[in-house]
Amino acid sequence: MATSTVEYWLEATERIMDELDLSPEEKVKGMVVLLRNEVYQWWLTVRDSVTAEDLTWEYVKTAYQKKYVDTYYIDAQRNVFLGLVQRNKSVAEYEARFLRLSRYTRGVVATEHERCVRFKDRLRDGLKLMLAPQQEREFSVLVEKAKVAERIKDSMRQNRDKDRNRDRRNFGSSKLSEGLRKRPRVESFTSVTKPAMEKWDCPCA
Repeated sequence: MATSTVEYWLEATERIMDELDLSPEEKVKGMVVLLRNEVYQWWLTVRDSVTAEDLTWEYVKTAYQKKYVDTYYIDAQRNVFLGLVQRNKSVAEYEARFLRLSRYTRGVVATEHERCVRFKDRLRDGLKLMLAPQQEREFSVLVEKAKVAERIKDSMRQNRDKDRNRDRRNFGSSKLSEGLRKRPRVESFTSVTKPAMEKWDCPCA
């Protein structure tokens, strides 16, 4: 089975169980129900090798990854996480990628506080500056505050763009008015040509 297929299955299974608000113990039972053939036989080996207290969701998930996810793939994903920054991603997009990749780096973000510190440190400078006074230790709360800061920044940028466009239009209108005021007076065709016409001899006279 391809490594990516294994990972996507585990990710989708965990997401569904999170939506169902299952406890860690219920997640283990839910995952076991879905196992088939040799994977189920692997589970029986894992179950019999540890005590019931050690058979936590994190333990089972880590054991599954060690067994079926290629070591090279895990190292590659870990390196991607270590280099992850927000750049042009929205906060929501950055959060999703951060959470997905952080599964491969338990030692880097082992606690809730470490997750908060790293997530905030890799935000864009503008958002990071707005969140600097916040010493948030709860990851979900920090993410929501980052989304609020992002909306504020977007609103400020839109207002600046509106002001810039209005100033540009006003500048163009003022230049047009100035040009009309400075336009030189042109004498009428009649006043310019009348003297010449008086001296013109008609050939039929």
